[in-house]
Amino acid sequence: MKIGNRKLGLVLSALFERRHYIAARNMFRVYRNPVDVFGRYFLGRGEYPAPIVINTPTSSLTLTVYSYHDVLTVNEVFCRRDYPATAQHRVIVDFGSNIGITAAYFLTSAPNSFVYLYEPLRPNIDRLRDNLRQFGGRYALHEVAVGQADGEVEFGWEDTGRYGGVGIKTGKYVSVTCQDSNKILKEVITRHGRIDILKIDIESLERQVTERIPVAIARNIDEIYVEYNFDSNPLERTHNYRQYGAVAQFVNKEGVRSRSTGNRCITRRWRAGTLESSRSTPIASPQTGLLDSSPCRGSSVECSLITLTTMQP
Repeated sequence: MKIGNRKLGLVLSALFERRHYIAARNMFRVYRNPVDVFGRYFLGRGEYPAPIVINTPTSSLTLTVYSYHDVLTVNEVFCRRDYPATAQHRVIVDFGSNIGITAAYFLTSAPNSFVYLYEPLRPNIDRLRDNLRQFGGRYALHEVAVGQADGEVEFGWEDTGRYGGVGIKTGKYVSVTCQDSNKILKEVITRHGRIDILKIDIESLERQVTERIPVAIARNIDEIYVEYNFDSNPLERTHNYRQYGAVAQFVNKEGVRSRSTGNRCITRRWRAGTLESSRSTPIASPQTGLLDSSPCRGSSVECSLITLTTMQP
């Protein structure tokens, strides 16, 4: 039995996960026409392609979605906040950029950021460029796959463009150029000094690419979001880790560096529904599921939140 495009069991299990309530609440605030998106998201209604108008921190943004699956992505990113970003973030790397939905979120949530995008599939690239047309000069698109080594790889693709990847058996294949993930990260860090956000959503290789990040590179990445459910923390030496549904969220143990001062501010623990700093000063509620952008109170250093103890949302 299905409700819309979803299996009944999946719908029932979602009732017990807080992140879905966060998303549902945010839908009324994020979408210019929430009734239309509710119908698409929950009931599978609507024709495609279709425009979705989103309220951002600075203005409105229109994204074109091409299937029900793109609506899922929009909701996961803008409403459920799987990859939280704030105005403090400056340098962002997006492995697996698809049609630009996550990039649009980063570019609007962090208005002074520059985003490095990596996407090998031609139909996705064309749609990405269209969705990001208002952000010219603020992103660099690399039309390549990301993996464990440089070379040519077989990329399995399917019609939605959301579920393909290197080595995935889809019945449809294309040969694409692949770049070594660590070389990419090293180049960006060499250019900017560090990376504020690294997002990894490359079907079939998320675990391998995350686990092979060396300490020398990882220590220069503040926040890492990976579409994978890890059994344990693969970046234990440099990052704290929590699982937010299907997304692993890692935050640098040394703290997020303030762009203005170069100093760091470190938070310690969840306590009584409030994330507290090392000075035991409440600075953010976890009710939204976000890594909040609030300054570290009681300190002259203004910076984003940083460390989270391992917890289930």
